[in-house]
Amino acid sequence: MNTPARNWLITGISRGLGRALAEAALARGDTVIGTTRSGRADLPDSQRLHILALDVSDPEQIRPVLRQAEWLCPRLDVLVNNAGYGLLGAVEEVSTPETYEMFATNFFGAYHLIQEVLPRLRAQRSGHIVNISSIAALAPLAGSGLYAASKAALEGMSESLAAELAPLGVRVSIVEPGGLRTGFASAQSLHIAAHEIADYDQSSGQTVRHFSTVDGQQPGDPELAAQAILELVDAPQPPLRLLLGSDALRRARIKLAQLAGDIDRWERLTRSTDYAAATA
Repeated sequence: MNTPARNWLITGISRGLGRALAEAALARGDTVIGTTRSGRADLPDSQRLHILALDVSDPEQIRPVLRQAEWLCPRLDVLVNNAGYGLLGAVEEVSTPETYEMFATNFFGAYHLIQEVLPRLRAQRSGHIVNISSIAALAPLAGSGLYAASKAALEGMSESLAAELAPLGVRVSIVEPGGLRTGFASAQSLHIAAHEIADYDQSSGQTVRHFSTVDGQQPGDPELAAQAILELVDAPQPPLRLLLGSDALRRARIKLAQLAGDIDRWERLTRSTDYAAATA
């Protein structure tokens, strides 16, 4: 299938999935405006690659960077909110500053960027917003509660946004990767709560220990994940939600089965709260 060359804005291209996606888009002839905190990235030079400095957790930086991006590429076809990091620890262990700092990047960074980009996309009556979430948003593990909450907030906003933008020709997709060999489990991308409570050793503690040994052994290939996102963007009718990886698929199916089981088992009590006229 022949696809027109697209202009991308991708946050967080210094490593991981963002870097793999930038490379994949460039390889097929697209133009990429990528952001990193430093304004640098170890990527091959290309006239179609522009790297801008942006800390998405600082909303004051977003508008000036988008003005630069618009000057470089008057038309924007795809926005990928990829910048983010993980945070592990039991809900009681994670401090308020640790939580606020993570939400500033994982949720509010995407929120502010979307709000600033939307006038441009509405004027075009086209475009595609791709928000990189995680299978943790749908099926969180013990010890991932606050990270999962930041991604669940992103997903809730994305679902409503998709309904709001559909009549305007702008599409929204949520991508939920499982484990990718991106260095996400390294100290650069995965933070551990500073406070530790012994009572959580066999729940969240097990999750923390698992992630400390899994880096480089995850089942997902970031280059193949990037190709899947290209296919998503090229699709005439892209899905609202795309899982990436067999582990994500397994966790999603377990979650859906649990949800369906709870709904069925408790249907009588659920219906019992309606006024009599509503159930007649």
